[in-house]
Amino acid sequence: MSKSASPMGPPAAEAATPFALIREPLEEVERQFLAELATATPGIAAIGDYLHSGGGKRLRPALLLLAAELCGARGPKMVALGTVVEMIHAATLIHDDVIDDAAIRRGRPSANTRWGARACVLAGDWLYMQAFSIALRQRHFAILDELIRLTETMVAGELRQQEMAGTVVTRQQHLDLIEAKTARLFAVCCKLGALSVGRAAEAATLERFGRELGIAFQMVDDILDFTASEDLLGKPVGNDLREGKMTLPALYAYERADRGQRRRMELVMREGYATVGLAEIRELLAETGALERAMTEAREHAAAAQDLLVGFPPSVWREAMMALPMLAVERMH
Repeated sequence: MSKSASPMGPPAAEAATPFALIREPLEEVERQFLAELATATPGIAAIGDYLHSGGGKRLRPALLLLAAELCGARGPKMVALGTVVEMIHAATLIHDDVIDDAAIRRGRPSANTRWGARACVLAGDWLYMQAFSIALRQRHFAILDELIRLTETMVAGELRQQEMAGTVVTRQQHLDLIEAKTARLFAVCCKLGALSVGRAAEAATLERFGRELGIAFQMVDDILDFTASEDLLGKPVGNDLREGKMTLPALYAYERADRGQRRRMELVMREGYATVGLAEIRELLAETGALERAMTEAREHAAAAQDLLVGFPPSVWREAMMALPMLAVERMH
């Protein structure tokens, strides 16, 4: 395969970032994703290609490839599994935009704005089914079982979020949603490589690493929803509260707010920013220290993720994985 798959690790010049280490296999994931899309009907292929061409970090397949290298798993099977998790992620983005009636995704019109909800639901379904078809070709049923349970968890998490929309949730309810909708996919990405080569103990540790990383990643996303510019975020700012979703910064602000301020937040959850502006909510977040408190918690999860890798033998792959949690939280800068 590519030089990035050498047992000795990649040349030092390529080790500048974790993603540089897996540049070539990640490019192979891109090629396989597009090749699989080419087998779909023209309408579905157009939607999938539009979403894929919109950019994105390809973080899920990158996680899978790095964790696999850490356990000595490499080659076409890992590229195939990287394609699987990217397809599952793409399917969730399409379905989420339909559910939320989102108009913008990654700074441009969402797929459902261009093609309509019905076509996008079918495109998301196709991506899910194609992902499972690729996984089935690997003839490793423990991996397929992980992917089935992952999908069940993500769907259940989305349903719970819909049920709780517009209500003031507890911190634990919110953490359960992060676990189901984001962290579980991170955990499975980190687990699959070790699982494919029968390294059960490492698979369990990497699963926990992925969970902690996913929680930290989502907490920072929730902070950026209030603090970033729309250009950086690629979608409207303050969108979560507008849609009736109380994320960690909002929960911490609500906890320390007075009765009048709480009513103002509840008004945003019901009516959007028509009466109460985003600037007022940002001021409340600053006054209550909610953003700093949420960021501290994100850093704690990132540190917990790093601690889980200490037992792995020193290698360029371990160092790359160790860098990921802090990269996730440093997106603030």
